[in-house]
Amino acid sequence: MSAEFSLLTIMCYDRYVAICKPLHYGTLLGSRACAHMAAAAWATGFLTALLHTASTFSLPLCQGNALGQFFCEIPAILKLSCSHSGYLREIGLIVVSVCLAFGCFVFIVFSYVQIFRAVLRIPSQQGRHKAFSTCLPHLAVVSLFVSTATFSDLKPPSISSPSLDLVVAVLYSVVPPALNPLIYSLRNQELKDYPSNNSERSDSLGYLRD
Repeated sequence: MSAEFSLLTIMCYDRYVAICKPLHYGTLLGSRACAHMAAAAWATGFLTALLHTASTFSLPLCQGNALGQFFCEIPAILKLSCSHSGYLREIGLIVVSVCLAFGCFVFIVFSYVQIFRAVLRIPSQQGRHKAFSTCLPHLAVVSLFVSTATFSDLKPPSISSPSLDLVVAVLYSVVPPALNPLIYSLRNQELKDYPSNNSERSDSLGYLRD
């Protein structure tokens, strides 16, 4: 989950650079920079998963080890634990993960505010449409991921059911990663097509116009 949110944040940065700083796209998002950011996202996900796995595996379970869920969600495992110290340790890891996720969320919101401000300054309607078309698929997946993950963790027990938990879990853990290649490649060639003449190069958004 942390790796997925990190990748979505990197994709947001890609959109921000492509639309707000197009002339620096090749410098800021070269192949080496992309490889480093992807490696950092996967390393973050691996480290987070390793810490949570080690913490939950060390918890003594007093109420059996059966979960009525599609995935072994950490809050559900904590309900089976009878170790106060282990419970607090895992809660601490969750708080750190939530803080990192909140930082990514703030970065995404700030980036899209800058993107929309830049796009609205484009005089051409077709240019604005091109710019929005590069961002909306990514924004839709981010919204799906954040809303379903938040709902999964904060939904009231009164509306919880195995079928609902299954649908929500699939929506935030399976669908966004499956859509990553699509949203990253969609219109990506347009983002990399810099203006070919000097008059267009003087405008940082010239490649999005007619």
